[in-house]
Amino acid sequence: MVDFLNPADWLFVWLQTALFVLLAPLFTGWIKWLKCHLQNRRPPSLLQPYRDLLRLTSKTVLLADNASPLFRGAPYIVCGCMVLAASVVPLLILNQPINAMADAIVLVGLFALARFFMALAGMDVGTTFGGMGSSREMTISALAEPAMLMVVFTLSMVASSTNLSTLIEYNLNQELVLRPSMLFALIALVMVGIAENARIPIDNPATHLELTMIHEAMILEYSGRHLALMELAAQLKLVIYSVLIMDLFFPWGIATEASFASLGIALVALAIKLPILGALLAVGETAVAKMRLFRVPTFLAMSFSLAMIGMLSFIILESAK
Repeated sequence: MVDFLNPADWLFVWLQTALFVLLAPLFTGWIKWLKCHLQNRRPPSLLQPYRDLLRLTSKTVLLADNASPLFRGAPYIVCGCMVLAASVVPLLILNQPINAMADAIVLVGLFALARFFMALAGMDVGTTFGGMGSSREMTISALAEPAMLMVVFTLSMVASSTNLSTLIEYNLNQELVLRPSMLFALIALVMVGIAENARIPIDNPATHLELTMIHEAMILEYSGRHLALMELAAQLKLVIYSVLIMDLFFPWGIATEASFASLGIALVALAIKLPILGALLAVGETAVAKMRLFRVPTFLAMSFSLAMIGMLSFIILESAK
């Protein structure tokens, strides 16, 4: 039972959130390091994302003359939304006070709020690239959010709850059997995660080409600590999606009680599962080419269809059991 007034329970929430923030640049560095090896290129250090963030924070912020307070405040709002989202997602232990107050739909709302302010900031200074990136981002989000919600609905029907801790604990206590609803939901969530995090084949943040830019086009005008916050927010979002996939579909190892043994096992499980997930992403991005922009709606429509099939599979095949 969670005690909302127990400082120790809240301490775990803060520690998990801090661990999320610390892990995010390392996870991005791990994926870049692996991709360089797979492409026969000399890899940067695993700590390079930390160095980049420190370098950006030490630089002077340059702002356009017509930048509004919204442009200045957007990096803090976007990064704050990601930190709040990270505090909601269980990383090492379930049943924390904040998990009872937020669920999967709230998580989708936090992602949407961050995207809303990022798109506004992209259009704020009136550059062509910013407006183009915001337009493309909102087009993709209009297709990705319904698919994400359909995945949430499918999982909530399985566990009869939209609370993240309840969903994870339900799957943790189930027998290891292949359920069609969970398989389709997993594939749909992976596809949505690729689109939402601007990864190949939807987007490639490493390039700055007019024909392909989406995420990078919105933050081209940012510099200094503002750009560092935007980069950290993107890294946090990637690791949040990865942990969500890990928790919801492969929850083995996560702690259900606050004991040293359980937390140690959870830490070892995290150290095994997260690098494997990053390696799969690196291999996938190396093997697949970026698709043309007009094919993105088809990709996301497929993820929505798979999530819908997952829900129908549960209703037809599993709900009667």
